[in-house]
Amino acid sequence: METNPTPNLEASLRQDIDRIRKRVREMADIVRNVIEESSRALFERNGALAYSVILRDQKIDDLEQEVDRLCLEFLVRQQPVAGSLRFVYATIKVNQELERIGDYAASIAREALILNSMDIDLDYADMKKLADAAGQMLDKAVRAFLEENSDLAWETIKEDDAASTLRDQINESIILLRERERLPMEAMTSLMTVTRRFERASNQSANICEEALYMCTGKFMKHLGTEVFRVLFVDETNSCTTQIAEAVGNSLQFENFIFSSAGIEPRRIDERTIRYLLDKGIDISNKITKSADHIPNLEHYHVVIAFSKTAKKVFPPPPTRTIGMRWKVKDPSEFEGSEEEIHEAYENTFNYLKKQVQDLVQAFMGEQKANGNHTE
Repeated sequence: METNPTPNLEASLRQDIDRIRKRVREMADIVRNVIEESSRALFERNGALAYSVILRDQKIDDLEQEVDRLCLEFLVRQQPVAGSLRFVYATIKVNQELERIGDYAASIAREALILNSMDIDLDYADMKKLADAAGQMLDKAVRAFLEENSDLAWETIKEDDAASTLRDQINESIILLRERERLPMEAMTSLMTVTRRFERASNQSANICEEALYMCTGKFMKHLGTEVFRVLFVDETNSCTTQIAEAVGNSLQFENFIFSSAGIEPRRIDERTIRYLLDKGIDISNKITKSADHIPNLEHYHVVIAFSKTAKKVFPPPPTRTIGMRWKVKDPSEFEGSEEEIHEAYENTFNYLKKQVQDLVQAFMGEQKANGNHTE
């Protein structure tokens, strides 16, 4: 049990913590600025701004070392326990995450110099959205940590999947431009690097939130912890049945469940599938198909459901806590017959998947209740 320190020790402890917080805030402000300015260097073709971002990387490295030094001195001088010990441990981890984001900003600036030297006409609208998302996640993550706001930390962690989806959309567009010979190979490589860096900055912000949660609760909350359940549907093409399953799962709006889908060799979404779901009030016209090879942290999904024997190869190898299972689902896009028969095939698949998803969620909720709303 932690004993109450004397007033003098309490004042000294608080002074040291405030000093560390001040340096973390200073470092976070610089990192936020370089993320914003690296994006402006690209979108506004501003070479001077790109060089400024690159040069400030050393300042971020210096601050990282200073925060590390302050944390180590704090451990030696104060010998903290309980909440104070969690604070200094989390700060060391957050310090590393901020330094990595600074590195990503410098990398984006370097790629901006390459891209700005080329005579290419690009629509950066989606990449601007990704850059804005990365910056906003960083703002929230730092606030969650400095203000010890666990609710804000959870809210921000859940935004990470949207950044990954946006990254996939941008990469698909880049590859399409390259296939149409509207983009040189060097530009494609740089653009995909920039996209990956912005997305990784969002990932690091989610990591900062996980450290904030640890500091607040004393529990490690890696990759959305156990309060959010992640389910992945996989088939051959991600063009019909898995898209329906994902759409059904998310449309049911189960609290704390996230449904995603992917394919072994993804193709464009089947047009009849888009029209059928639109009749159900579900619009997937702006969604893109995803490759199972590009799903990050597959082992952190609670359930991976294969719709074919081939799709079972994506199951994470043991040891893993991920549950792999097979659903035998007929692909209605491959059905041949009259319009009425095709519609019936879609209806049968939709209703089957809806029932399976509902049963799966009910089983998970029952297990949680049986285990006292927590897992080991």
